Amino acid sequence: MKLPNAIVTSLILLSCAKAQAQTADEIIDKHIKAIGGREAWKKVNTIKQQAVIDFNGTELQLESITAHEKGARQSLSFGGMTGYTIYTATDGYNFYPWQQQKPEAITPEEVKENADNLDAQGPLIDYKEKGHGADYIGMDDFEGTDCYKIKLTEKSGKIITFYIDPSNYFIIHSVTITKANGHENESKTDYSNYQKLPEGIWVPMNISDGNTIRIKKVQINIPVDESSFKPSTN
Repeated sequence: MKLPNAIVTSLILLSCAKAQAQTADEIIDKHIKAIGGREAWKKVNTIKQQAVIDFNGTELQLESITAHEKGARQSLSFGGMTGYTIYTATDGYNFYPWQQQKPEAITPEEVKENADNLDAQGPLIDYKEKGHGADYIGMDDFEGTDCYKIKLTEKSGKIITFYIDPSNYFIIHSVTITKANGHENESKTDYSNYQKLPEGIWVPMNISDGNTIRIKKVQINIPVDESSFKPSTN
C-alpha cells in the first residue's frame, strides 16, 4: 500500500525532529558530563563568585551570589562605593550610589525576564523539567573552532545559543536574546580558562561580554543570608 505524499512528508519531518532532539540531548549530556556531571551540579545550592572587571583601563570589583531558586545579587564596587542589582522570584532592585540616592524597584516585566537567573545550577541541567526547550541547530565557526550550536529557549522567553567545543564539550561562546519594553536585545559572551573546583564541577574563570571579567574565587554551598536579596543603602 502506498502512503499519500502528505503522510510521507509528515513522517519524514517527525523523524527528523526526533533525530534532532536526540542530537541536542546527546550534546547537552556530554557537555554536562564534561563540566562535572549532573549529580555534582544538582548539589549546588549556592554559588558565590568574586571577580575583577577591566573597564576602560580601570579595575572594578564584582561579586555575585546566587541562592538556587531563591535570589541573585551582583555587587559592583567603584570609587569607594558599592552598588548592586538583586532579584528574587517576586521582586528586584537596582542601587548604584554614583547614579542614584536610593534603591529603585525593577518592573514586574524585568522580574519575569530575570527569573531564570535564580538558577545556580545552570539552565542546561534538567532543562526539560525547568520548562525550557533545546534544539541542535548545526555547526558554526567561532574564532577558528567549529562548534555545536544548541539553541535554548528558556521558560521566560529568553533565547540562548550556546557554542560548544567538540574537543572538550565546554561552552566557549553564547548569544543571548531578550525582549524588554517591546525591544529585542542581543548580547554575546565568551568563556575560557575552565577550572575544576573541589566540588568536582568545572567553571570558566575568564568571561568576556565586551569587558573582560577575571574570576578570582568561586565558593559553592556557603551560607547566604536572605538579607542579601533585600534592598539597603549600606
